[in-house]
Amino acid sequence: MILNRSFVRTGAAPSNFAQQLVVPDSELAQQVAKDPYSFEFLGLSGDVAERDLEQALMDRITETLRELGPGFAFVGRQVHFDVGGDDFYIDLLFFHVEQLLYYVIELKTGKFQPEYACKLNFYIALVDDRLRRDAHADTVGILICGDRNDHTVRYSLARATSPMAVATYTFDALPPSLQHEVPSAATLA
Repeated sequence: MILNRSFVRTGAAPSNFAQQLVVPDSELAQQVAKDPYSFEFLGLSGDVAERDLEQALMDRITETLRELGPGFAFVGRQVHFDVGGDDFYIDLLFFHVEQLLYYVIELKTGKFQPEYACKLNFYIALVDDRLRRDAHADTVGILICGDRNDHTVRYSLARATSPMAVATYTFDALPPSLQHEVPSAATLA
């Protein structure tokens, strides 16, 4: 986090890492789960479709990896799993080469809903069952959404059995709380 100075502009996303992971794994996962993720490098603004956000992140994979932090390797996009004849697709899958664990990233452009945590828990279980090896640490899930109610997130994560966090994203270089302090382009001109 120090290398890309993300610690200066972000906080930690609400998570259940302390309950689901041992120290220091819980602390390392919490450092990765920033809030908000800053996607200003995508050149997007306003409302965007989930697929468009995902495509933009893939089109700028180097910057996406940089935003996630050091140690991440891209595994796949729309990673397919067949579960008894039913098809499921994980939005983004990464592997952290220093922590030796998978990170399942689910993207939602709208406001967090409790059912998203259930789906993320399911995807983490799939990755643990099908991809994780004995040498790997527990798979971690991060749901990145456009907005959230922290109370709803807290209840959704309270009984989840997998390590998960719910973060938001922004397309702005500055958090909304600081944007009013910066003069507009017209004022500067």
